[in-house]
Amino acid sequence: MIKRILVVVLITITTSAFAQEGNSSPYSFYGLGLSNFKGSIENQAMGGLSILGDSIHTNFRNPAGYGALKLTNFTIAGSHREVNLESDNQTGSTTSTTIDYLSLAFPVSKRVGVGFGLIPETSVDYEIFEGDDEALSQYTGRGGVNRAYLAAGVELFKGFRIGAEGSYNFGSIKNESIQANVDQQYSVREINESDVSGFTYNLGAQFETTLTRDYKIFTSASFQPETTLTLENERALESVIYSRLDNAVIGVVDSQDIPVGDTEFINPNTYSFGLGTGQVNKWFAGGQIEFSETSKMTNRAFNIANASYDDSFKYRLGGYLVPDYNSLTSYWNRVTYRVGARYEESGLLIENQSIDEFGISFGLGLPLGRGFSNANITFEYGQRGTTNAGLVKEDFFKVGLSLSLNPLRPWFVPNKYN
Repeated sequence: MIKRILVVVLITITTSAFAQEGNSSPYSFYGLGLSNFKGSIENQAMGGLSILGDSIHTNFRNPAGYGALKLTNFTIAGSHREVNLESDNQTGSTTSTTIDYLSLAFPVSKRVGVGFGLIPETSVDYEIFEGDDEALSQYTGRGGVNRAYLAAGVELFKGFRIGAEGSYNFGSIKNESIQANVDQQYSVREINESDVSGFTYNLGAQFETTLTRDYKIFTSASFQPETTLTLENERALESVIYSRLDNAVIGVVDSQDIPVGDTEFINPNTYSFGLGTGQVNKWFAGGQIEFSETSKMTNRAFNIANASYDDSFKYRLGGYLVPDYNSLTSYWNRVTYRVGARYEESGLLIENQSIDEFGISFGLGLPLGRGFSNANITFEYGQRGTTNAGLVKEDFFKVGLSLSLNPLRPWFVPNKYN
């Protein structure tokens, strides 16, 4: 039954994800785009907390969590987002559906676990029109950065784990701008393309200890050191025939390649610290803070006069409740109920306005069958940006779904009997 559910969800999510980009937002123009990834669906329901080590779930944010794995975990997730956009004099709406991650993790001993997977890390997805009947400017962007990772964690002694993750980042980003004027025979289109590649790393630690017989305290820390990503850039200027009826280019008259050098994009130092308390398999509550030196970041191969970067801070609160995980009489008593909130100062400044984001979330962990596998659903409402200085405020509603599948023995152990 679980295999049938997985196939149906995988086909549905894959079809939708390739039909649309990941984050329909004008703010995805900056940097390498907006971050798609806030951790697992389970983490997202708790405001993005990544404090806990878990024996059956993958912790994408802190590789020390792999040291807690006791069962093989295969997980796939996708999400759907509805966004309303508002400026001083206009409103609009858009939708997007994406794959969030695909991963496999498993224990190799009682104290060591490893994992690998693929995550669409950022996305660029916007289309903006400015002008009137005489002159029109159209700006579009597509693409993003993916991350293929390999991670491992080890429990050095009871309750204390460390871990490391190495990732290869790759992707392509394309930006277009079109200037159309009724007094000109042809319109002008500029195309900027960047192929992104490079490595990033993440180090983590987790510690948990018993306060009393029933209560535990949990702490976590992670560090992503500064690295640089290489951007191979291309630029072209074209004379084109532009259709205002279709809002699209219907012919290219002339094209000229413009030499532009390759650049480096700084992926800054990022630090995260978390603290929480609870009873295992019953409830948990905690908070987390993340600091990133995003003031070192720049844009890609072109300068943007009204944009700059400052250091960023992210604050997360959340937790979960399981009424009775061993209940034999009530399915809903075995469900994990999650709730969370987050506030993020992105570090991006446009017209001296900080582009911040907040979200509140709620989620359910639904047991599948008699084993440890589960489906996880997250609902989140949030806002990004501001209408000050002629900018855009976004209200979004997001639904996320993951399947977390755990066979009762490691996947690599063969059957002894037919």
